[in-house]
Amino acid sequence: MAAKKEKVRERVYLTFPGKLVKEPILCLMAKKFDILFNIRGSTVTKEIGLAALEVDSEREEIDRAIRWLKETGVLVEPIGKNVIE
Repeated sequence: MAAKKEKVRERVYLTFPGKLVKEPILCLMAKKFDILFNIRGSTVTKEIGLAALEVDSEREEIDRAIRWLKETGVLVEPIGKNVIE
């Protein structure tokens, strides 16, 4: 029997360029990867979208989702530990 992998929580800032602001990126991410996310804050204009996210899953799945976000054109930056608690 395979050992159950440990769940982790990662906090990230996402910056969406104007061309992606109207795209359902977070919805697609949730469908594509086995993750849960919580939007802790966001600002959206025609030119840019900003979101602070908590993402819960196995480390490998979070890494895959972040890699996909970057490949899609989203800037992903880690959030310091106490920023959105």
